[in-house]
Amino acid sequence: MKLRKVTALALTGAMVAGLAACGGGSAAATTTAAAAESKAAAETKAAESKAADADYSKLDKVELIGADSTGKGAAGQIFGELVASKVDAITGGQLTIDYHPNGELGGDADLLRQEQSGDIDIVVCQTAPTVSFIPEMAVFDLPMVFAKYDGDKIDQVLNGKDSKFNEQLSAAYEAAGYHKLGILQNATYRLTTSNTEVKTKADFKELKIRTMENANHMAFWTAIGAAPTPLAWAEVYISLQNGTIDAEENAADTCVGANFQEVQKYLACTNHILYANQISINKDKYESLDPAYQAALDQAVSEAIAEMRPQLEKIDKDSKKTLTDGGMTLIEYDNAFFDEILALDGVKDLYKKIDGDVKGLGTTLQESLAK
Repeated sequence: MKLRKVTALALTGAMVAGLAACGGGSAAATTTAAAAESKAAAETKAAESKAADADYSKLDKVELIGADSTGKGAAGQIFGELVASKVDAITGGQLTIDYHPNGELGGDADLLRQEQSGDIDIVVCQTAPTVSFIPEMAVFDLPMVFAKYDGDKIDQVLNGKDSKFNEQLSAAYEAAGYHKLGILQNATYRLTTSNTEVKTKADFKELKIRTMENANHMAFWTAIGAAPTPLAWAEVYISLQNGTIDAEENAADTCVGANFQEVQKYLACTNHILYANQISINKDKYESLDPAYQAALDQAVSEAIAEMRPQLEKIDKDSKKTLTDGGMTLIEYDNAFFDEILALDGVKDLYKKIDGDVKGLGTTLQESLAK
């Protein structure tokens, strides 16, 4: 099977340290950005050096099978195909990834199950579907935990070699039969669209908001006074249009794809859940690879994350512009708003509950972000 190539996307340029338009960002986060970027660059160079020393022509050819179930052209697909292209280039075609995007091999749960059993090797998906297989991934359900930090700081915590959080999360992957390769993000988030102006905490009282059927997500909205309403995706547009629900929450590009500017008045940058895609490989498969191939795969992932992060920021900004050009009013919040929400008893209780579920990994995440 031939390697699928990346098409129609120029993934070049330096990492962007700034936040997306609704990202917020504290002074502490800003001062760590340059250091975080420097560390990321050093780690990428180290991987490149190790891979460059290898003579791949002396190794047996290996083909891995990779997959995602994202929509066509979504960040997850581009990410996976870029990694595949880079692995091919780094090893001169000795290590390749036969990549199947857009659900060709099944939905997220199907893919993760096949990866765990070794039927396929590599999976790219958002963080939420992994919780059923790696319970510690529920740490990403901590509401607004990333909201005050920039992409460089978050990347250092999620992917940095000296990150305690990365070390503990990687161990959770290993225990479940996976090997964590990396997490792609750039401080872009799930936002809230609404027909009610939501400038303050009080404005969320009794807001009928469509959410995913995720107990942690629903508990957050309940804690701030809203009325979370799980609803099938196909019913959301018409339900917003006829007033059955007042609001919904999603990434900006998803809102554009659904044309919510036609039925929603406000775009509120609540930044409650980080928009991130993980890439992982079956643990046994990774350990069976020659160390040179492991280094090449690590290098490919590091390079792909570095190249794609600025693209995520651009997609987020462009999507927000499309929504506001379509008539929506942008609502942004300062750090005081996030602090007020995080100080609520119900939100504090949810943090304790999630931290217990993930064996203290939530505490490690908060401590790592605060450094």
